Amino acid sequence: MTAQARPWLAPTASGAVSGVVRLPGSKSMTARALVLAALAGEPSVVERPLRARDTELMAAGLRALGVGVDTSSDERWVVEPGPLRGPARVDVGLAGTIMRFLPPAAALAEGVVEFDGDPHARNRPLRPIVEALRALGVAIEASASGGLPLTVRGAGLVEGGEAVIDASGSSQFVSGLLLSAPRFTKGLRLRHEGPPVPSAPHLRMTTHMLRAAGAVVDESVPDVWAVEPGVLRGRTWVIEPDLSGAAPFFAAAMVTGGSITLAGWPAESWQPVGRVTELLTALGAEVTQSAEGLTVRGTGSLRGITADLSEVSELTPVVAALAALADGPSELRGVAHIRGHETDRIAALAAELGKAGADVTEFPDGLRIVPGAPRASSFETYADHRMAHAAAVMGLAVPGIALTDVACTSKTLPEFPELWAGLVARS
Repeated sequence: MTAQARPWLAPTASGAVSGVVRLPGSKSMTARALVLAALAGEPSVVERPLRARDTELMAAGLRALGVGVDTSSDERWVVEPGPLRGPARVDVGLAGTIMRFLPPAAALAEGVVEFDGDPHARNRPLRPIVEALRALGVAIEASASGGLPLTVRGAGLVEGGEAVIDASGSSQFVSGLLLSAPRFTKGLRLRHEGPPVPSAPHLRMTTHMLRAAGAVVDESVPDVWAVEPGVLRGRTWVIEPDLSGAAPFFAAAMVTGGSITLAGWPAESWQPVGRVTELLTALGAEVTQSAEGLTVRGTGSLRGITADLSEVSELTPVVAALAALADGPSELRGVAHIRGHETDRIAALAAELGKAGADVTEFPDGLRIVPGAPRASSFETYADHRMAHAAAVMGLAVPGIALTDVACTSKTLPEFPELWAGLVARS
């Protein structure tokens, strides 16, 4: 808990939580759009970006490398590519996107680029991307654990070619290399060797967006990605509302028997809406899509589920909270890699849901959750926005859930506490 943190009592719903929610853009799409725009051959515009700590730090990191990023408008950020150069210092905060997406770009810079971030950022895995960059000829120095602090000695170009990586710890290792690969002299042929790569939809988002910027990408062979060298086009990126950021709001409808519509949802999405729909439906929701947006309705029951969350691991904290309030046991598996997120999310969820009355068994890759008699508790958020979301969902049904720090939600949605409290108050 930070020195400034104040406990925040999660509001309890007195009735059905219903309404229309307008959320900022997807963090994942905003981060990728910024990097692709920075590496393009002409200016780009990012419309409806997410303005939050992670994306502001990404913009600042690109500015440090010599890219013009004008974030003065909330609705429209303008990116002017420029020659990448050091010396530069990049603060990654606690953002996996920055610590994995920017070192490959820094390798294209002329000069030294140093990376560091929040204390816990030094615990987040980076070694696979560091070793892949070294195999491609990049001079890079890392800590004894292979992570932050990191120094990239950019030579102005990366030859590229072939590299092997174990990306079982994070799909961001692959995405980070692919985003810069069109600028490598020989492009890149990247092969994954190891346990399955998690969060496959995030990889598909990366390859879709690369193609939209004019890159030639071949992913026809499983666990192999080939990117041809070429010039990326500047373009207008229209960022979709953040689906994973909507999860706690959808959960509010499910817990209280209400209805939440995420406004501005596109007819065709680059986010895993199909998988999310399946998951929420299995838990007892009714999910529909219309011109108004994506709507989740609570049916009055929350069912326990057995689910592999490897493709939508960001949802694990909120799904675990729903499981703790369900009518039977749940088993959530396939998310070993979330132990390396902002905190060890598996251990954190086991501890905090246990304090709130659930009987939780920890597995290396997930949790078994048996709902118990809910009780008030102090819910530690571990500087992790998703843990705060889980606590807020628990608080809807359990009076007395006090978050040690709700300010950590500023990582992706600074207005979360006000938005959440307002919705619940209207119940």
